[in-house]
Amino acid sequence: MSHVAVSNLSSEQLEKLKAAMAKAKGLSPAAPAASVLKQGEETQSAAVEQSEEEKKPLIETNLAEGTYLRVEDDEMTAWLYLMPPAEGQTYSKRELESYLEQQGVVKGYHSSNLSAMVKKKVYEREILVAKGQESVPGNDGYFEYLFSPEEHMGPTIREDGTVDYSSMSALQNVHKGDKVAIYHYAVPGEDGYTVLGNVLKAAAARDLPPMRGKGITRENGVYYALNDGKIEVKDGKIDIQNVHEIMGDVDAIIGKIEFFGDVIINGNVEGGVTIRAGRNIEIHGTTGGASLFAGGDVLLSRGIQGGGKISARGNVFAEFIENTTVEAGGIVQSNVILNSKVSAKDKVITNGKKGAIIGGQVHALKSIEAMTAGNDVEVKTILHCGYQPESFDLLLENRRKEAEIKEKLAKLVDAMTEALREKRRRGANTAMTTEANLSEWNRLKDEYFAELDKIGKEREELETTMEEGRESYIKVDGNLYRNVVISINAERMIMDRNTCYMKYTADKGVIEGTVIIHN
Repeated sequence: MSHVAVSNLSSEQLEKLKAAMAKAKGLSPAAPAASVLKQGEETQSAAVEQSEEEKKPLIETNLAEGTYLRVEDDEMTAWLYLMPPAEGQTYSKRELESYLEQQGVVKGYHSSNLSAMVKKKVYEREILVAKGQESVPGNDGYFEYLFSPEEHMGPTIREDGTVDYSSMSALQNVHKGDKVAIYHYAVPGEDGYTVLGNVLKAAAARDLPPMRGKGITRENGVYYALNDGKIEVKDGKIDIQNVHEIMGDVDAIIGKIEFFGDVIINGNVEGGVTIRAGRNIEIHGTTGGASLFAGGDVLLSRGIQGGGKISARGNVFAEFIENTTVEAGGIVQSNVILNSKVSAKDKVITNGKKGAIIGGQVHALKSIEAMTAGNDVEVKTILHCGYQPESFDLLLENRRKEAEIKEKLAKLVDAMTEALREKRRRGANTAMTTEANLSEWNRLKDEYFAELDKIGKEREELETTMEEGRESYIKVDGNLYRNVVISINAERMIMDRNTCYMKYTADKGVIEGTVIIHN
């Protein structure tokens, strides 16, 4: 409790005050609002701030002894306990306001409550007479995208667990002049105040710098596309790339497609066709033995078969992969992988109605997840995850070469240092052989540094690969047939019987299998 003013009281008056306070404490929280402040509720004037024009000069107050004003510790509310006036006298609203001001309460007067206290003669209970105003925070500026800024995430998994590969799309198309984003400027907050007149500063709202990107222009906070193409957000920047889209089939007559952006084919792709895209390749028809090279992802709604090849820096999604070589920098996801050679730097996942890997060789750095591996006729199926068995030997050889070059470089630097000392000592009399040696050694030094840099990068890549492969696993969430090869890092085992629901990991050179338990 703070800012309490109490007149000098006699013992009789003090007892009367205590009784009144006890009576006030016995009231329900809703009692003052129900019995006294009905008018205040109707007018909704609970926190009226006095402006400079509304302030009136102070008048002399003559409130009865025992009257006091209580201000909450947070200074957000003030409560007036008013004793009855002397017989034959009355209070005025202005007199109560002057009393509040004298006690330091200068803002947020509850005008209707003060009026009610005077008009209805509300005495001997605490009534809210002033209320502060909390500060209202502002809103920072933000961009509203008029398209979905998320990257495509591959096929949609239906409620029944099957996978809809036809739902895949790598594109969000815009046309020249389309609105693509709107910037909403920051909205400043509003300062608050306490009943004692202290200011509660609102947090400052911040505006963002203009959006940068390719293929866009800005007018009064609205961003427009400068050309047709695919739109996406990269690192907070809008990027509109051109797209090469073919509505029909691609056959041997077309033969080859090369494009720096996305390639979209809405028909079939026959065998023998080569497609190179700087970004994504998306084929909605069937794909024969074609060669597909993508700087991004490859999305095949109806799969690929017939001895083709896929190479993608990103992910590969396909309804099925049959007799195809696949190399992906991300994940490979399919319903069925049949007699294919598949390699992924992240994961290989088979799900959908079958979710099977049958025949061929499948490798993934982090994990292989399948519903079924192998089949009843025991076709040889090799599943390998983690780093390749030869990676450790390559790493040892790499480290040996690195140490050897460093030793050669150290000797070369020593020889060059001694020759430079001789040159400084002799000056113009330096032997021609020394000059020739320095020239040759300088060239050799550059070669050593270049080779050392190359080997160092290879070593770091091998070390990273081996580290990422340490936690790799193979999980078969269904049937795992006899003659399937399970290989993790440098370890290898051949299934000698049929089993199911297994997860395999490697620990200290030993492959361990655990049963998958479904809740």
